[in-house]
Amino acid sequence: MNATNPKYELRGINHLALVCADMKRTIEFYSGTLGMPLVKTLDLPDGLGQHFFFDCGNGNTVAFFWLADSPDAAPGIAAPKGRPDEGELASAVGSMNHVAFAVPPEKFDEYRARLEEAGVAVSRVLNHDDSPSGVSRDVHPGTFVRSFYFQDPDGILLEFACWTREFTEADVAHEPRTAAERRVPSAS
Repeated sequence: MNATNPKYELRGINHLALVCADMKRTIEFYSGTLGMPLVKTLDLPDGLGQHFFFDCGNGNTVAFFWLADSPDAAPGIAAPKGRPDEGELASAVGSMNHVAFAVPPEKFDEYRARLEEAGVAVSRVLNHDDSPSGVSRDVHPGTFVRSFYFQDPDGILLEFACWTREFTEADVAHEPRTAAERRVPSAS
C-alpha cells in the first residue's frame, strides 16, 4: 500500500480541520470515548473562536475549530445525513464526507464492540469488495477493506477501517466520471 509519489515527499495527513458546535463535548468524545490525546489548544484572535488538535496516531492529528459565528450543521449538504448502512452517503461537492481512521485488523471487532459498549451507535460491518453492491457479508479474497461507521456528537461521519489485502494494478480499472454526468437535483 506504499505507492511512491514522484513529485512530493508527502508523509500523510498533518491534520484535518473540522468544525464543532461545542468544544467541551468534542473533547469528551475524541479524548474520552475514542482516547485521542488532546495535544494543542489555541484561542483565535479577536474572539473568533478556538482551534484544538487531537493525536489520531502516527503523528497525524484531527483538529477542530469552535467558531463563534459558525452556521448550524447542514446534514445532507456539508456532511451525510446518517451512516452508509442507513442509505446515507450524499454530501455536497467540496464537503468532507467522512474521516476513516486506520485500525489494526486484529483489533477491528474488539474496537466495534467497545464503541457499542460506550453507547456509540455503530453501523453493521461492511466488507468492501468489487461486487455490484460494493460489500459482502463475509470476507473473501476480493475484499479490500473492512469498516464500520459511526458519528460524533456533531454528526460528523467517522469510520474505523482496516485494509485486508495489497492493491495491484488491476485495482485501478474504472473510467473517471465527469461533472456533466452528475445527477443534480433540480431546484423547485
